[in-house]
Amino acid sequence: MKNKSVIILLFLLSGSIAAHAQLKRFSIGPYAEAGFPVGDFSSTHNTGYGVGLNADIKLVAGLGVTGSVGYMRFGGQRDAAGDKYPAVSAIPVRVGLKYQLVSILYMKLESGAANFTGDNSGSAVILAPGIGIRVLGLDVQGKYEAWFKDGTTGFFGLKAGFNF
Repeated sequence: MKNKSVIILLFLLSGSIAAHAQLKRFSIGPYAEAGFPVGDFSSTHNTGYGVGLNADIKLVAGLGVTGSVGYMRFGGQRDAAGDKYPAVSAIPVRVGLKYQLVSILYMKLESGAANFTGDNSGSAVILAPGIGIRVLGLDVQGKYEAWFKDGTTGFFGLKAGFNF
């Protein structure tokens, strides 16, 4: 009898958690990402790493807005003469739309500004389409991100985070 009560309690609790998750319209949480340079950027810089904070707001069924702010750094490679390219460091600020295709699968399009730090100055316009999955707060996405300033700095990214 005791085991049956525990099973019923767990079933009701899991239903309550699922119902709460569907009613939840706002989430926020940390993320970490890796960026793999492409094009000319791949011949001058190594894989980049970053961290930040992401937020999502559901607007209507399947559609929401998303935004993030973080820090990203790509280390410089050495050229044929042995000189090292300077690292590229930036604070990317992104906002965009997110569309839920099915219960855990979504696609999104973000734009914003990459505000350079260190030796680099100024900012670049960001365009970043992506696709991802979210299961119980764990959010994993793949994307292509382009920074437009005096040409294009592009990379494929892998981003993982947890939203509360």
